[in-house]
Amino acid sequence: MARLEIKDLHVEVEDKDKKSRKKILKGVNLSLKTGEIHAIMGPNGTGKSTLSETIMGNPRYHVTQGDILLNNESIVEMPVDERARKGLFLAMQYPAEVPGVTNAEFLRAAINARRPKDDPISVMTFLNELDKNLDLLDMNEAMTERYLNEGFSGGEKKRNEILQMLMIKPSFGILDEIDSGLDIDALRVVSRGVNAMRGDNFGALMITHYQRLLDYIVPDVVHVMMDGRVVKDGGPDLAKKLEQEGYAGLRDELGLDIKLVDEN
Repeated sequence: MARLEIKDLHVEVEDKDKKSRKKILKGVNLSLKTGEIHAIMGPNGTGKSTLSETIMGNPRYHVTQGDILLNNESIVEMPVDERARKGLFLAMQYPAEVPGVTNAEFLRAAINARRPKDDPISVMTFLNELDKNLDLLDMNEAMTERYLNEGFSGGEKKRNEILQMLMIKPSFGILDEIDSGLDIDALRVVSRGVNAMRGDNFGALMITHYQRLLDYIVPDVVHVMMDGRVVKDGGPDLAKKLEQEGYAGLRDELGLDIKLVDEN
């Protein structure tokens, strides 16, 4: 069983001009293990995507206090590629296009990066796994020969992120708004892919704004973030309550002095 722990995490984000930083996370504490799916919800601007980028090691995000532990080992100083080799995977909200590299080439390289150099995945094993997962996600085989995300629709990009996760088999998937922009049919397919990963060797941290995703991927734990902190934990019913009452209702219930971004 693998474990991912976030301890008193404070994070500042570097502006694009690299001349200043803004404090976003202000003491986040989370703990999850394989076999569990956790969901993080919260109003806009509260730090949910910052948390995902920080866990994966985006250099724009600077940890000023606290720690991130993967199997009791601190990873805050590790580069992105090393975190990936140790079992972390980030399904991005806006996946980047990589011209000149096909889907199939990228997937084989990503799989082999986590294997011993003298033991790459065999071509037959790779193709069998790829065919199985393409069928699961209702993806055409021709997509594997297209350049990574180049010219893909939003739904195709999201399916492709889940395809990568299914092929790479990380210990933990950090899923940043995988439901964003999906119609109901695409949402069902993407959810089917995530649910296929559920089991003792996989855990997920899903970031979402909407209950509808959690109707298809039922979480074990729901966390609510406000103003850079986790302010409440609960089960699936907590997400349903948020859908009915909104974040302002929870803020008032908890007596928090927080102004929500969407409030005038």
